[in-house]
Amino acid sequence: MAASLNLRTMVIEAGPVGGKLHRIGALENVPGSWSTGPQLAEALASDLDRLEKAGRCTVVQGLAAKVGGHDHRAELTLADGRVLTSKLIVVATGVSDLVPPDATWITATAELSAPPLWRAAPQDLTARTYVLGADRPLGTWLRSHPNVRTTLHVLCPPSDAYKATEIEADGRVRLVPISHAAITKPTYGGGWTIEVEEHDGTKTIYAATSVLNNLGNKPAAVTGLVSGDDGYCPPDRQHRRIRIAGDLRSARYQRIATAHGSGAEAVLAYYYDISLSGGGGIR
Repeated sequence: MAASLNLRTMVIEAGPVGGKLHRIGALENVPGSWSTGPQLAEALASDLDRLEKAGRCTVVQGLAAKVGGHDHRAELTLADGRVLTSKLIVVATGVSDLVPPDATWITATAELSAPPLWRAAPQDLTARTYVLGADRPLGTWLRSHPNVRTTLHVLCPPSDAYKATEIEADGRVRLVPISHAAITKPTYGGGWTIEVEEHDGTKTIYAATSVLNNLGNKPAAVTGLVSGDDGYCPPDRQHRRIRIAGDLRSARYQRIATAHGSGAEAVLAYYYDISLSGGGGIR
């Protein structure tokens, strides 16, 4: 969008273009013919390369550490100490993965190793696989592996109940509504012992052969942004020269299509704000 408006644009990337797209095994709500995340990531990288070769943008490898808005400029500080200035910064640093110590509803021994569900191959699933959390990657994983018949026992806290509706009819999933789970190593043998407390206080003990992490995300905000109580960064609370796009805005709009839209909207809002951009044209 910025290139189409003839805005001089620099893209800062800490890793491969596409980020988490590289680990999304199935796409369902994205316009176009993309069926997997890596396909879309490859297309985005190719498009960005085309724009860079045409002199319409610059791609810089670096990790954003801090942003700041001022009357006549915005500043971005990278982790290596470089400071970049511009008229506008669009922050789309997204989210990072939650781990069991981040979840208040889980008590676990330090020995717990819970690999992320999205990395699990069908052959990795053992006899009794328990999944921590019913976040939406669960549905993506199931669509990516339609022929898997192993039952996933999913521990579902109240905060995940609305997310689980898209997979509750899938016969490969057994939802276990809980208020708390305590995970320990058994006295004898391998695997894990999971003591589940239900909403009414009833406790049940399960034996799990393996435990996978599907707890969801936490915002990966950089220093200088204004965060809400949930850690996400509402766009309307930032400095006028700092715009928020993508998953970093809210836990409710973490979709590829809405991320694209919010990025384009951030650019257009700047382009038409005469007090910031001067009213459009080459910047």
